[in-house]
Amino acid sequence: MIRIPQVRVVDEEGAQLGIMPTARALEMAQERGLDLVEVAPMAQPPVARFLDFGQYKYELTKREKENKRRQRSVTFKEVRLSPKIGSGDFETKVHRAIEFLEEGDRIKVTVRFRGRELTHPEIGRNLIARFVERVGEHGVQERTPLLEGKAMHITMASLHKPKEHEAPQRHGKGGHPAEPGQPAEAEAPAPAAAQASESSPLSGPTR
Repeated sequence: MIRIPQVRVVDEEGAQLGIMPTARALEMAQERGLDLVEVAPMAQPPVARFLDFGQYKYELTKREKENKRRQRSVTFKEVRLSPKIGSGDFETKVHRAIEFLEEGDRIKVTVRFRGRELTHPEIGRNLIARFVERVGEHGVQERTPLLEGKAMHITMASLHKPKEHEAPQRHGKGGHPAEPGQPAEAEAPAPAAAQASESSPLSGPTR
């Protein structure tokens, strides 16, 4: 329900009708078989538009679900090396790290030492420097190598934009798409719509 006395009105075609009393705007909307929907409540005065409120709410919900499907959080992946890693394994780790970075993920590059290898931390630093150089076109080093216990590590941020992934479609029995009516994401609250009734021009939808 729109409780303020006047609103700036936009019709169903997007034309500005100016500022008018809310009761008059509601009357005009009903004459067109539409609802008066408050679309910018923080404006002075608030902006209301002539809309089919049910269709408007459906479109808002559809856009919200689409955004949720497309949003993708950046994840942290780890690549582990050893001071005695062979050239073949090193190349495999490099290619794997590039795949992570191309996906937009951050990576943690860790060198694990065993026994007397700890007495030569420079081997780990050189290995990390070589690794960073190989993946440098896809990521940037965020910190200097840090030795903690028996491991030395750095983190790298991707230079690529995180890729969008569509959420997997839910399936019902037999592998068919789930029927409408199954639980879905919570819907965002829709803007208030003006309503009208016999007792008050601002309560109870009428068509």
